[in-house]
Amino acid sequence: MTTDTPTTDHGPRLDVLGLTGPVTAAMARVEGRLELDPVLRELIKLRASQINGCAFCLDMHWTDAKAAGESDARLAQLAAHAESPFFDLRERAVLALTDAVTRLEAGGVPDAVWAEAERHLDGTELAHVLWQIAAINAWNRIAVSARFVPAGWDPAA
Repeated sequence: MTTDTPTTDHGPRLDVLGLTGPVTAAMARVEGRLELDPVLRELIKLRASQINGCAFCLDMHWTDAKAAGESDARLAQLAAHAESPFFDLRERAVLALTDAVTRLEAGGVPDAVWAEAERHLDGTELAHVLWQIAAINAWNRIAVSARFVPAGWDPAA
């Protein structure tokens, strides 16, 4: 029997990371090779995770962003990055690209979004941003599918 109603069970479905240790390690190595500002890296991860509805990654990357020096005010404004004065033009370009690559609607990334990213990033940095967006989208899809539990969740609270 199938249903359109999501389950209320918040427990994990599968220990994907434990069952695929070498693959998990390889993904971590890929991300470890990316050369990006730590704050920008976390903004990318958080924004894609917002779009994908990944509670596990939101919890993790909010904590990581705070550790990298990100402010609560900017984190609270992330969903409205295009309109928010808390982000500079470069960050807005990267976040718009994150939105477009994460959603990948018909026709792919709009030319205007790509051009704006190119205005603010050199080719190497743009390539690293694309890999980071791709990596967090892969992690989001694994975590949402397997129902990873956010580390900060306390069922007793």
